[in-house]
Amino acid sequence: MKIIVTGGTGFLGRHVVWRLAALGHEVIFTGRQHEMAEQVLEHSPASVKFACLHHAQDNSQQRLNDLAQGMDAIVHCAALSSPWGRFEDFFQANVVSTQEVLAACKLANIQRLVHISTPSLYFDYRDRLNIQEDEPLPLPVNHYARTKGIAELLVMNSSITQRVILRPRALFGPWDNTLMPRLLRVIKEGAIPLMHGGKAKLDITYIDNAVDAIVLALTKPLAKPLSIYNVTNGEPLCLDQLLAHLAKEFKLALRTRGVPWCLVKAVAWFMEKYSLLTQGREPFVTRYSAGVLAFSQTLDISAIRDELGYQPAVSITQGLARHALWLDQLRCVDKDQSALLKTTPSTSNITPAVSNNRQGKL
Repeated sequence: MKIIVTGGTGFLGRHVVWRLAALGHEVIFTGRQHEMAEQVLEHSPASVKFACLHHAQDNSQQRLNDLAQGMDAIVHCAALSSPWGRFEDFFQANVVSTQEVLAACKLANIQRLVHISTPSLYFDYRDRLNIQEDEPLPLPVNHYARTKGIAELLVMNSSITQRVILRPRALFGPWDNTLMPRLLRVIKEGAIPLMHGGKAKLDITYIDNAVDAIVLALTKPLAKPLSIYNVTNGEPLCLDQLLAHLAKEFKLALRTRGVPWCLVKAVAWFMEKYSLLTQGREPFVTRYSAGVLAFSQTLDISAIRDELGYQPAVSITQGLARHALWLDQLRCVDKDQSALLKTTPSTSNITPAVSNNRQGKL
């Protein structure tokens, strides 16, 4: 197949590029940063091509239209994922980018689209277990959820013959720059506040499993024009269990303390208001980022299991071990690079290594 991967320089996107290329597909990936694209290309076969594309810019639609000619499918990974930010930025990154992808699919007569959405659409500050894809969605809790919901509606109402919407939950693994770095930083900095005793049940997803789901969505026969699937590891665990796993695998001392949710919510609210009034940076904690650790949210993945044959191949324990090993090797490369810079005036080109199978895992 000939496939475009939007947002191919991001965490999920680069893993999708590497896997599709390893499977022999012809891949063009897009992104905004040449430096990040070089990392992807360094671990890709020569057949993989990069196209610099900044969605919602003056020439972005025409650029994507040109790239789409002769292609078989698009995997739309490009998005702005954050608990904080301006609505305009989220709208351009999540809604306008989807509009551009849908227009390119229509013009180039592309028959299959895999759209990456989010289970943040389900969140509403209460415990919810085994959520199925067709359950009514609550009001969005932030700009991210709101704009991703709008993007889903665009995909649902489009005329593309085969559309798959995936809602992967809490991705982690090599090259993750969001979930695990934040959790590890909190563990290192002091005692972690546990709301509701740390007993909130959570789903997380190792990156290779999410990519497996995308490959299935691209290649399996689809029973209907539109399919929506949850994607997780299928191993719900309590927050205190996850933190214990992290401390063990990353060799960190784990300290916790109980904190009432109402107190954390109040502090987060004041931090958000202060940031809005001062037009400041993202607050240290937001109500949403705290809430996802205070309330249970697990997803039912029986639909993608039954209809596409999805089976998580890498367990959470295995995934954390792989992530920790990758991070250790990354630190070794950084140390070697620092030593080299001290002994030579030239700039080193050392880049964190990934495995020869080009899937970004060791």
